[in-house]
Amino acid sequence: MTDGHRRAKLTGREMGRYSRHLVLPEVGMEGQERLKGARVLVVGAGGLGSPAAMYLAAAGVGSLGLVDADVVDVTNLQRQILHGTSGLGRPKVESGAQRLEDLNPHVSVDVHPVRLASDNALELVGAYDVVVDGCDNFPTRYLVNDACVLSGTPNVYGSVYRWEGQLSVFATDGGPCYRCLFREPPPAGLIPNCAEAGVFGALPGIIGAAQAMEAIKVILGVGRTLAGRLQIFDALDVTWRELEVRRDPGCPVCGDEPSQHGLIDYELFCGVPAGSAAPQVTPRELADLLARDPRPFLLDVREPFEWEICNLESMGAVLIPRGDLENRLDEIPRERPVVVYCRTGARSRAVQSLLLERGFTEVVDLDGGILACQHLDPTIQRY
Repeated sequence: MTDGHRRAKLTGREMGRYSRHLVLPEVGMEGQERLKGARVLVVGAGGLGSPAAMYLAAAGVGSLGLVDADVVDVTNLQRQILHGTSGLGRPKVESGAQRLEDLNPHVSVDVHPVRLASDNALELVGAYDVVVDGCDNFPTRYLVNDACVLSGTPNVYGSVYRWEGQLSVFATDGGPCYRCLFREPPPAGLIPNCAEAGVFGALPGIIGAAQAMEAIKVILGVGRTLAGRLQIFDALDVTWRELEVRRDPGCPVCGDEPSQHGLIDYELFCGVPAGSAAPQVTPRELADLLARDPRPFLLDVREPFEWEICNLESMGAVLIPRGDLENRLDEIPRERPVVVYCRTGARSRAVQSLLLERGFTEVVDLDGGILACQHLDPTIQRY
């Protein structure tokens, strides 16, 4: 955790660049030198990490770390402003570092092209003063929280879903952590990710920029941060709501007598299927299955708008959205094998488990979902 006193001298060029900060009484020369001496880790170089990293770099945070194992995809460009068309196919941390270095050459950018995991999180998080959590999945979110609590590093949290954003600061001295608010994760597959549910492109810009603002306040030690408060933003109504978040004395990580003293298996904690535990079929194997007798029932559990983008109707697929499934089980034949698919596999694996629980005897998941079928059918549109 930053002690608020590490400072680095500014050059003449930097004084000119940061002149609008220097005239602020709450920042001034001392504050700007604190920013230059600070180290901030941005987890996820995507929708939230993009504006957060750019504003942190523009503000003069001396060392920025980017951790992300993904590459730039065309579907990212609607909201991930750290990247451009020329970066398609490149690792996000490389594309992001190039943009940040162009934005402010006085900032050092450390790239970590890895997936944050239990075996590297404490080392990575512990090397920085503040963490900005821009991840998009629950296992990583709980991992970031626990690593921040265990290392004493403030966690500037943000999340977006369709038209709603959330923002807070966790793991400060005496303050609550993410687990004080959400002690247990939701059931796996219950809440779709932004690829499945969609996200309004400008929304991560609002939340990510606010995360940068909170991180800067933590470094400077000025103002009132969102520690102990959760802000909820509704982009459709342009309204903010605030909820009080209290530290839970019984929290297993930050409580008075914590029961967890290290990092755990967060995929298991969040109920994410192991992948190989349930039967799967590859797209190539699917073609062979469809030629057999009895022909499998091909079940698409995505949303209608996704079906309009691309579908396997030519192969006999039937659309029953996951949310309608419980009321339409009688439309799925029990005497035939069932092959379930969605966009990439998360929802279909949950539906596979549900159907098996409801007495269907032969249910197979299409590995990789419909997007994995692009090499077989080039008309399938990636989204």
